[in-house]
Parts: sequence; structure tokens; C-alpha cells
Amino acid sequence: MNLKLNKLVPYFGKLSTSLLLTLMVVLLMGPAKVFAFQETTDYNQYSGEVVDESTNRPLVFATLTVEGTNISTISNTEGNFLLKIPKDITSQNVVVSFLGYKTKTVPLVQLSEEGNKISLEISVTELSEININAPKDAMALVRETMAHRDENYFDNSTLMTAFYRETIKKRRKNVSLSEAVVNIYKTPYDSNRDDAVELYKSRKSTDYSKLDTVALKLQGGPYNTLYVDIMKYPEYIFSPESMANYRFWFDRSTRINDKLIYVVKFNQHENILEPLYQGELYIDVENKILTGAIFSLNITDRKKAAELFVRRKPARVDVWPTEVSYRVDYREKNGKWYYGYSSVTMEFKVDWEDKWFNSVYSMNAEMAITDWENNNTGELPRNRERIKKSIIMSDEATGFSDPDFWGEYNIIEPEKSIESAIKKIQRQLRRAERNSD
Repeated sequence: MNLKLNKLVPYFGKLSTSLLLTLMVVLLMGPAKVFAFQETTDYNQYSGEVVDESTNRPLVFATLTVEGTNISTISNTEGNFLLKIPKDITSQNVVVSFLGYKTKTVPLVQLSEEGNKISLEISVTELSEININAPKDAMALVRETMAHRDENYFDNSTLMTAFYRETIKKRRKNVSLSEAVVNIYKTPYDSNRDDAVELYKSRKSTDYSKLDTVALKLQGGPYNTLYVDIMKYPEYIFSPESMANYRFWFDRSTRINDKLIYVVKFNQHENILEPLYQGELYIDVENKILTGAIFSLNITDRKKAAELFVRRKPARVDVWPTEVSYRVDYREKNGKWYYGYSSVTMEFKVDWEDKWFNSVYSMNAEMAITDWENNNTGELPRNRERIKKSIIMSDEATGFSDPDFWGEYNIIEPEKSIESAIKKIQRQLRRAERNSD
């Protein structure tokens, strides 16, 4: 892969971080030791779902934030949420927001421990209703948004708590699941210093019987999702040199928290042969703020695309990606914006020479910021306390034996299929413990 292309590919496809397809090798290592947070059990827990008011359709990745705090969580792919709040917080509201919908404020006292159903009303503004002074050049708006990064996003160091989940599926069957709570030392957006990550808690399960004698290992762990933060790491997609490789145009507009949001679509020019990106940017037109983005890799050449992600594989197998997509969402606090959630989804085909049918694997990694505080010293953890950018989470994690593993920490509610896989592993562990007694 040439140097120019390497700079344009998000961290997920850089040489230092990629999907590893290898002959089965199982490494068991304990989680790293960190010291950032003390755990208690003095919290209330609320669960439920976020849905479209008119269709009852679940809203995926809706944000729930406790007003006046930095506590938040995200609804899962089925619209379900789980929110843990310290017991001394009783009078605040939960603010529920989703792109293209009116934000709803729900008093904590109105929430039950479980079974809550929060409905959001759609909110769409047509371009014809927009002020005549609105920008007409989509690329100019994107460039201006990138130029306003230093004044619109966090300009201080922060220590964030985040939940990270990584799943690998064969067809629709879960074959590997890794989860972690991590501490992110987020440097200011106007700083060239990279963020650092510590591993606080982690666990995993893997069903190697469904892996066809190969193990898919994702190298990079939480860094895969962290580097989808376009505003912190614009060089991975919209560097000054690469902007000219894309065309930008306005699609529609919507509102978030009464702010007018332009949807700017982009795609690479037809004469650009290297695989770049296509997608949508959600920009606050008045303040020139990127509030979120959804984009994917143009897989025009499967061999070139495979070179971006596959580090190592058996000689008699062909592996290539069929889909690589990304998402990042930002949140606002006191007029400043910060990274709140991101996800990466990949689908691969694995074709063995001596088999009639190929196998289809999909991998998803997602990370949500669930709390944060100012890092007044600005210090980063020592190198030996950080997790490496080459980390493989499924090797670092342990198991699913502790039902109270996460304690007070907010996580993304598991999907029903993942939850079933976790419960199955827990039953197997309990059975093994009884047999050993």
C-alpha cells in the first residue's frame, strides 16, 4: 500500500491495525491494572427502549444524558437502553436525543427500574425553508467546519470512561464477543498529541467450533473506534491534501436541539482509483460544527481493499471485505462539543480452496463515552499503563463468570442474541464449576 493511501485510510485500515485472519491461536492474558476509578454499588438502574412515536420503530444509537452531569449512554441496535445513575441524583432529567427527532426531556422520577418506553417525534426541515443567506457551496462549508475545530470542540484535557464492545459473527451466529470498560485520556482538539487508553475491566467469550479452524482477530481494540473521531483525527479521511479527491453536495436538512443541521453528502471523484469514502456529514450550519458522520469505504477493487485490512492469512484461503462502514456522534456540554460514540462494521468473505462454499464473517466494534471529568493536570498515563495500539481485545479479556462484573459502570445494553450468548457461557461456566467440586 503506498504512503499516500495509507494516510487517507482511517486507523481501522492502517498497517498497524487490521483484521488478522490466522490459523487458530488462543492466547489467554489477564487484564491490565489501572487506578482511575473506585467502584461502588450506590446507584439506581433504569432500562427500557427508545422508539419512533408514529411507527413504534426502535431508534438505534439514541443518546440518553443525565441533565447537569456528564453521565450518558446509548441505545443498542434494538433501541434498548440501560442507564445507571448515582443514588444522590434524584431530581434531574434524562435528555433523550436522536438525529432528525425532537429532543425529549424526561424527569428521573417518572422512570421505572425497567420497562420504560420513550417515544420521540420526528423533526424535519426542508431546504426550501432555509434562510437565503445559507451557504451554497458544500465543500466550502466542510472546510470551514474543519477550520473551526479548535474553537468549537473541547480545548482542555479530559479523562473519559467508555464502554467498548467487539463482536464477530459467522453469518448471524455470534462466535466471539469481547467487552471492556476503558479510561480514555482525551487530549484537547487543538493538540497534536494522540489520545491514550487504559484498560479497566474486560471479559470475553469465543465459540471456536464455529470458526472453521481459523480465528479472526481484530488488532487495535478500542483504538479502532477512537480514531473514527474525524474532528480529532481529520488526517485519516479529510486531510487538506485529500479534500480535492471528493465532491460534496447538500442533501437535506434537519434539526437537533433546535439547531439547524445540514446533511452534506460526499463521494470520491470517478477518476480517483484508490478506494476512498462515501457518506454523510451532519453539520450545524450556524456554528460550523460537525455533530455526527456516517460513511463507508468504496470497495471498487477487492484486492486493494483486502490489503488495507488483512495482515496475515493461510496460503490456501482468499479473504476480502465486502462492507466497511463507520459512524461517529458528538455531544455538547456548555457550548463545547466532544466525541461521544463511534462504531465500525466490517463484513468479510473467506474462501477456502478445498471448500464448495465460502464463509461470511462480520465484525462490529463500538465505543460509547459514559462519563467524563476534566483532567486538570493534562498528564497522560505512563507507557506501561497504556494499552498498546496493537492490542487484540479477545486475547486480553477473561470470561463471563461474574454477573456483577460492571458494577456502577454504564454499558450499552446487549442485543438479545448477544445476551443469549452471554447467558449460555455463564451456564457452561457454572456447570464446569459444579463438575470440578
